[in-house]
Amino acid sequence: MSTPDPITLVCPHCAAINRLPEARLGAGPKCGACHQPLFAGKPIALKEEGFRRHLQHDGLPLLVDFWASWCGPCRMMEPQFELAAKALEPRLRLAKVSTEEAPAVAQSLRISGIPLLILFHRGKEVARQAGAMPAGQIEAWARAHLPA
Repeated sequence: MSTPDPITLVCPHCAAINRLPEARLGAGPKCGACHQPLFAGKPIALKEEGFRRHLQHDGLPLLVDFWASWCGPCRMMEPQFELAAKALEPRLRLAKVSTEEAPAVAQSLRISGIPLLILFHRGKEVARQAGAMPAGQIEAWARAHLPA
C-alpha cells in the first residue's frame, strides 16, 4: 500500500519549506524550522519575494487579495477576506498583496483594478474576480474554482 506524496507548505513566518502528509493539514501543523503554526486562520501579508516563494513552492492553492491602502472597497473587503480565511484554511492558503508595495507583481499580472482576487494553483492562475465581495461569496467563488 503506497502513501500519498507529502504536500509542501511555505511557512508564513520564516518562509521555510515544510513537507507533510495532506491528511495532517487540519491537525494544526507547525513549521519544522521556527515551530510557528503553518495556518493561523487569517490571510498572510506578502511582499513580492514572499508572494513568488509561495507561488512557486506551496503545494496548496493560493488565493490572493490584491489591494492598496488608499482603496475604500479594499478596506471594506479586508474583514470579509479574514472571515473567508477561517472557513477556507487549510484547504487553501489566503494571502494579501499590496499593489503599492509589490508594483512589479501587479504589473506582471496585468492588474488594472482593485480589489482583485486571483486564485493560483501550482504556480498558475486559475481564476480572477474583481470587486469587493462578502465572505460567503468569496468562499463560494474560491470553492467553485478549486482544482479537483
